[in-house]
Amino acid sequence: MPMDSTWRAALLQITSGLDPQRSADDIVAGMQEACAQGAEFISTPEMSNFLPANRREAISRAVEESDDRVLAAAREAAARCGCWVHIGSLCLKGAGGKLLNRGFILTPSGDIAARYDKIHMFDVELGNGESYRESALYAPGSAATLAETPLAKLGMTICYDLRFPQVYEQLALAGADVLLVPAAFTQPTGQAHWETLLRARAIETGCFVLAAGQTGTHESGRKTHGHSMAIDPWGRVIDALERTPGILYCNIEMKHIASARSKIPALAHRKPFDVTTMGL
Repeated sequence: MPMDSTWRAALLQITSGLDPQRSADDIVAGMQEACAQGAEFISTPEMSNFLPANRREAISRAVEESDDRVLAAAREAAARCGCWVHIGSLCLKGAGGKLLNRGFILTPSGDIAARYDKIHMFDVELGNGESYRESALYAPGSAATLAETPLAKLGMTICYDLRFPQVYEQLALAGADVLLVPAAFTQPTGQAHWETLLRARAIETGCFVLAAGQTGTHESGRKTHGHSMAIDPWGRVIDALERTPGILYCNIEMKHIASARSKIPALAHRKPFDVTTMGL
């Protein structure tokens, strides 16, 4: 992966419903359009197969990885298009009665190159009747994933992970060039924090950040923020969508990574330290 190379990425911004087959059809159509526009890498949002509103919907619709329609369709489409594909995440059956929020990297042959299970669970009360308890339903992952590809080393994360900078620091120290942040951010948190956090993670690590988001009002009644973004290692927004479904295209110029890190070598300047408590 030469650090002076340039490659074209496409972020699919979608509004997942409750029917995985419809999601599969929409994602494949988006992949085909992106490939026709020269994309070499395609990323989809969190919960690309369906976006449930509650425990009952999630459990009734989730299947095992081997049976998921979106994953199967995306693998076939990746092989037809010859593109690297990031399935931001899928809601899947796990072990012990728990579900998984799992992302995938697919090769241009349609093989699964990497998997990542979301580490941080979104357990919050947002007010106005909105509350989320992901830990009651999903089994958290225990390790971050760095996927090595001919394009770049890709750090895989999902949505709420964005609020934990240590994940991105560790991925960057392990060699990540690009940080992937597929999401289904709520509207209140998205409006307040989405862009700020994405740009901060890019600035702190000197990495590109690619963040494909769910958007709009979903069949389940949930509302998501959209605003998919591509951000360069200096923290500049390369491009962004608003709230309508669509595809964001951007060129990833790898030379910008070394340039940003040479100007602000924060990763190299890390020092261990203790916290001293003092008072009167």
